[in-house]
Amino acid sequence: MSAEERRESVVRAAITEFARGGYNGTSTEAIAKRVGVSQPYLFRLYPNKRAIFLAAAERCLEDTHQVFMTAAEGLEGQEALHAMAAAYQRLIVDDADKLLMQMQIYAAIAAAEASGDHEFGETVRAGWGRMWDDLHIVLGGDLGETTTFLAYGMLVNTLASLGFPADHRTWSGLYESARPPG
Repeated sequence: MSAEERRESVVRAAITEFARGGYNGTSTEAIAKRVGVSQPYLFRLYPNKRAIFLAAAERCLEDTHQVFMTAAEGLEGQEALHAMAAAYQRLIVDDADKLLMQMQIYAAIAAAEASGDHEFGETVRAGWGRMWDDLHIVLGGDLGETTTFLAYGMLVNTLASLGFPADHRTWSGLYESARPPG
């Protein structure tokens, strides 16, 4: 494998390990073991645990962003909203590590921010900003619609993380039931 292929393997393994153990509870040894490399080799690919976590976080956000954009391709308004909601629901059912990794990202960034480390979250905030901008366009540039869509997405994340079954209520069903008529 090339170094780039190994880096890709590290990111995939890191998503799984960090999703399950969080930032503080995951060792670089566990990531190296999952990839099948030594810890020293891991640190030739990434300078430290933080860099591995941020690469995994960035990939997780990029993958989620791509799920939304692919689902909404060629659609507008409510059709786009429902397609993105259904695609996201499939993502969190089919790849639970992505959901758990998202939750771990928020916890790690919140802890860093609370301790005064504002730099740690910059990559994540930038990724969220790009996703917000693209969703805002897809949803017709309506601030309320974009905010509500993402707010209900976070509600779905929380419910799924707490063990509620994904088919309990669909994201779009939750969204629709909360909107005022008309």
